[in-house]
Amino acid sequence: MVFNAKVNPEDLMAEIHRASGRGLRLATEHVLAVSNQRVPHDEGTLERSGTAVVDETNLRGIVSYDTPYAVAQHETLDYQHKPGRTAKFLELAVREEAEVVKLLIAKQLRQVFK
Repeated sequence: MVFNAKVNPEDLMAEIHRASGRGLRLATEHVLAVSNQRVPHDEGTLERSGTAVVDETNLRGIVSYDTPYAVAQHETLDYQHKPGRTAKFLELAVREEAEVVKLLIAKQLRQVFK
Protein backbone atom coordinates (compact mmCIF):
# COMPACT_ATOMS: atom_id res chain seq x y z
CA MET A 1 0.00 0.00 0.00
CA VAL A 2 1.33 3.42 -0.93
CA PHE A 3 0.40 6.64 0.84
CA ASN A 4 1.01 10.05 -0.66
CA ALA A 5 1.25 12.75 1.93
CA LYS A 6 0.60 16.27 0.74
CA VAL A 7 2.50 18.08 3.43
CA ASN A 8 4.52 21.20 2.92
CA PRO A 9 7.52 20.75 5.25
CA GLU A 10 7.94 24.51 5.73
CA ASP A 11 4.29 24.92 6.74
CA LEU A 12 4.54 21.96 9.10
CA MET A 13 7.68 23.34 10.76
CA ALA A 14 6.06 26.76 11.12
CA GLU A 15 3.01 25.22 12.80
CA ILE A 16 5.25 23.16 15.12
CA HIS A 17 7.09 26.35 16.05
CA ARG A 18 3.82 28.20 16.77
CA ALA A 19 2.53 25.28 18.86
CA SER A 20 5.79 25.19 20.79
CA GLY A 21 5.40 28.89 21.53
CA ARG A 22 1.83 28.39 22.74
CA GLY A 23 2.94 25.52 24.97
CA LEU A 24 5.84 27.52 26.32
CA ARG A 25 3.53 30.44 27.14
CA LEU A 26 1.18 28.12 29.05
CA ALA A 27 4.15 26.55 30.81
CA THR A 28 5.71 29.85 31.92
CA GLU A 29 2.35 31.11 33.16
CA HIS A 30 1.91 27.87 35.10
CA VAL A 31 5.35 28.17 36.72
CA LEU A 32 4.60 31.79 37.65
CA ALA A 33 1.29 30.79 39.24
CA VAL A 34 2.93 28.05 41.29
CA SER A 35 5.78 30.34 42.30
CA ASN A 36 3.29 33.05 43.32
CA GLN A 37 1.77 30.62 45.81
CA ARG A 38 5.15 30.45 47.60
CA VAL A 39 6.60 33.92 47.09
CA PRO A 40 7.21 35.80 50.37
CA HIS A 41 4.19 37.98 50.97
CA ASP A 42 3.71 41.08 53.06
CA GLU A 43 1.88 43.63 50.94
CA GLY A 44 1.96 41.60 47.71
CA THR A 45 4.37 43.86 45.83
CA LEU A 46 6.84 41.06 45.09
CA GLU A 47 4.09 38.74 43.90
CA ARG A 48 2.57 41.42 41.65
CA SER A 49 5.98 42.09 40.09
CA GLY A 50 6.14 38.53 38.73
CA THR A 51 5.97 38.14 34.97
CA ALA A 52 6.03 35.31 32.45
CA VAL A 53 7.46 36.30 29.07
CA VAL A 54 8.00 34.17 25.98
CA ASP A 55 10.35 34.96 23.12
CA GLU A 56 8.37 33.23 20.38
CA THR A 57 11.18 33.51 17.84
CA ASN A 58 13.79 31.74 19.94
CA LEU A 59 11.33 29.69 22.00
CA ARG A 60 12.68 30.94 25.30
CA GLY A 61 10.46 31.40 28.33
CA ILE A 62 11.37 33.65 31.22
CA VAL A 63 9.68 33.89 34.61
CA SER A 64 10.99 36.70 36.78
CA TYR A 65 10.23 39.08 39.62
CA ASP A 66 11.11 42.75 39.40
CA THR A 67 11.56 44.44 42.75
CA PRO A 68 14.80 45.72 44.29
CA TYR A 69 14.60 42.94 46.89
CA ALA A 70 13.45 40.01 44.72
CA VAL A 71 16.88 38.37 44.53
CA ALA A 72 17.49 38.78 48.27
CA GLN A 73 14.09 37.25 49.08
CA HIS A 74 14.77 34.37 46.72
CA GLU A 75 18.33 33.62 47.79
CA THR A 76 18.42 34.36 51.53
CA LEU A 77 17.54 31.16 53.32
CA ASP A 78 17.36 32.52 56.86
CA TYR A 79 14.61 35.12 56.34
CA GLN A 80 11.41 34.38 58.24
CA HIS A 81 8.33 33.93 56.04
CA LYS A 82 4.65 33.40 56.60
CA PRO A 83 3.46 29.75 56.48
CA GLY A 84 3.62 28.36 52.95
CA ARG A 85 5.94 31.14 51.79
CA THR A 86 9.63 30.45 51.27
CA ALA A 87 12.95 31.43 49.80
CA LYS A 88 13.79 29.74 46.48
CA PHE A 89 10.13 30.16 45.51
CA LEU A 90 10.85 30.33 41.78
CA GLU A 91 13.58 27.70 41.73
CA LEU A 92 11.32 25.24 43.56
CA ALA A 93 8.42 25.92 41.19
CA VAL A 94 10.61 25.31 38.12
CA ARG A 95 12.06 22.11 39.51
CA GLU A 96 8.82 20.66 40.90
CA GLU A 97 6.69 21.54 37.88
CA ALA A 98 9.11 20.28 35.20
CA GLU A 99 6.85 17.37 34.25
CA VAL A 100 3.79 19.62 34.01
CA VAL A 101 5.79 22.01 31.82
CA LYS A 102 6.64 19.14 29.45
CA LEU A 103 3.01 18.02 29.33
CA LEU A 104 1.72 21.53 28.58
CA ILE A 105 4.12 21.91 25.66
CA ALA A 106 3.49 18.36 24.41
CA LYS A 107 -0.27 18.93 24.42
CA GLN A 108 0.12 21.90 22.10
CA LEU A 109 2.42 19.91 19.80
CA ARG A 110 -0.04 16.99 19.64
CA GLN A 111 -2.66 19.44 18.31
CA VAL A 112 -0.50 19.91 15.20
CA PHE A 113 -0.66 16.23 14.32
CA LYS A 114 -4.39 15.65 14.82
